[in-house]
Amino acid sequence: MYEKTFPNKRYAITARFLQEVLPEGSSILDLGVENPFSKIMKTQGYHVQNTTGEDLDVDTIVAQNTTADAVTAFEIFEHLLAPFNILKDIKSDKLVASIPLKLWFSPAYQNKNDKWDRHYHEFEDWQFDWLLEKSGWVIKKREKFTHPVKKIGFRPLLRLFTPRYYLIYAERK
Repeated sequence: MYEKTFPNKRYAITARFLQEVLPEGSSILDLGVENPFSKIMKTQGYHVQNTTGEDLDVDTIVAQNTTADAVTAFEIFEHLLAPFNILKDIKSDKLVASIPLKLWFSPAYQNKNDKWDRHYHEFEDWQFDWLLEKSGWVIKKREKFTHPVKKIGFRPLLRLFTPRYYLIYAERK
């Protein structure tokens, strides 16, 4: 998936943020199949269990039954039709999540060859905040950051200063 575009900046920012809000050694349920970032979390001393590819729109059992200290969800909610369901059903008291922000100059991402690799939602920050609040979470820390690309053009120029990612730490109300 990241053969040509490994997200070094995004991973570095996310790793730093995670270390600021969760102590080393914490157990984590990471929503989504094992990926390069779940491996990074393990090297940082976290005990990580990933979901196994179940459809988290309708199958939220893993989140309901977790005993993990925290749930992480990095670039997952935009792929779901109804992220409210999983957010409401998470039994852990801590959530660290990130989403790509909606960009006014770019359409929502869609891979036509992979039904799981497309964005149903690309949120504005206030929409994600509202979703979290409505599903029982209180945001304690937030951060936005850009994602510049090494291309020439109008959109790449806009990506230099337009925030693309939104990262939050929240606790259950």
